[in-house]
Amino acid sequence: MDIWILVVDDNASNLVMANRILGDEGMRVSCVKSGEAAVKFLKFNRPDLILLDVHMPEMDGFETLSAIRSDASTADIPVIFLTADDDSETEQKGLQAGAMDFLKKPFVPEVLLLRVKHTVELTRLQADLEREVLEKTREVTAQSDKLKRISMQIVKALSGAVDAKDTYTNGHSLRVAEYSRRIAERAGLNREIQDDIYMIGLLHDVGKIGIADSIINKPSKLSDEEFAVIKTHPVLGERILSNITEFPKLVMGAKYHHERYDGKGYPEGLAGEAIPLEARIIAVADAYDAMSSRRSYRDVLPQEQVRSEIEKGKGLQFDPVFADVMLALIDEDTGYQMRER
Repeated sequence: MDIWILVVDDNASNLVMANRILGDEGMRVSCVKSGEAAVKFLKFNRPDLILLDVHMPEMDGFETLSAIRSDASTADIPVIFLTADDDSETEQKGLQAGAMDFLKKPFVPEVLLLRVKHTVELTRLQADLEREVLEKTREVTAQSDKLKRISMQIVKALSGAVDAKDTYTNGHSLRVAEYSRRIAERAGLNREIQDDIYMIGLLHDVGKIGIADSIINKPSKLSDEEFAVIKTHPVLGERILSNITEFPKLVMGAKYHHERYDGKGYPEGLAGEAIPLEARIIAVADAYDAMSSRRSYRDVLPQEQVRSEIEKGKGLQFDPVFADVMLALIDEDTGYQMRER
């Protein structure tokens, strides 16, 4: 893989070590010793990934990242923060600012290489799929049926890439999309809306592509700081999908599926019918699949417990209309077939 890395660190020994580790793997490495130098470098160069030290004099890593993100030509370059700190507050602040991951110093060569390759692969996949979706959705041809099939395959590929980040819930997006379509159908919504909700459901968690694997796959309960990072994925999803202007509704599921009917959700605290219809449906389907799927810390919940939680959430977490539809689907599923296999 041809990879170009920019390393930004005021410590010369760290630059030498990163250059040696990455260079020995055939990667192209550029090194600068300050945030100001990094910003100047990026005016004329576009690396695949930036390894950015948090603590630097004059312009620290957070200020440098802010400058990178504020420039449209560099805003989408992935950044991994470098730090010797073992400070969850610093890590949370960095991830919320837009860093994709953190690397501890001194470097462990195997970890450094794995994180760099994984981040670049994910970023390239995301960019390739976004370009493909944009290209295909802009085509207006007589072969509309073929175009729809191609678009769906691309969306499924992207949702599969997102699900693959999570060791424990592979297939989650596909199931949520299917449950959402069933709810829409049973609620009497027309076929076009059903199809839209299916595609929106496939990409509702796309923002998780920007959340660190260490948080996504943590085998124990998340800390408050880690949960705060997880809560950024709706906004990250909006940022990714807002580029697909031919289907603006794609954003609805990604951004709003964690809003609550009682207004206590996130990211905007919307309530009732102020929450887009698509997101209200996906919220019920998403919660159902979370309970009827395995997690690192538990197995699939019993069907009666899942039903009880949906019932308790009516009018609070969920739109009562769509919660009732989900309850009806549960009652009809006497063999508990509607769950992760």
